[in-house]
Amino acid sequence: MKRLKNRNIEQSMSRRGNCIDNSPMENFFGLLKQEMYYGEKFTSIKQLEKKIKGYINWYNNKRIKEKLNGLSPIEYRKQSA
Repeated sequence: MKRLKNRNIEQSMSRRGNCIDNSPMENFFGLLKQEMYYGEKFTSIKQLEKKIKGYINWYNNKRIKEKLNGLSPIEYRKQSA
């Protein structure tokens, strides 16, 4: 907890017995591992960090989803605003 606090990171925990709280993030991390991580070899933390940041940008801005009417998450949010 102290390490997180020192980096201004707030830990998110589900309430006991409520698995729905974490399902969106569990889904995202599952996709990240499947689409970006598995089968890759990283030689440094910096390389991994760069790849993750690139993936998050791609996921939010370019990756289309059927559930969002064929739009990326950003496009969908803009349309709904």
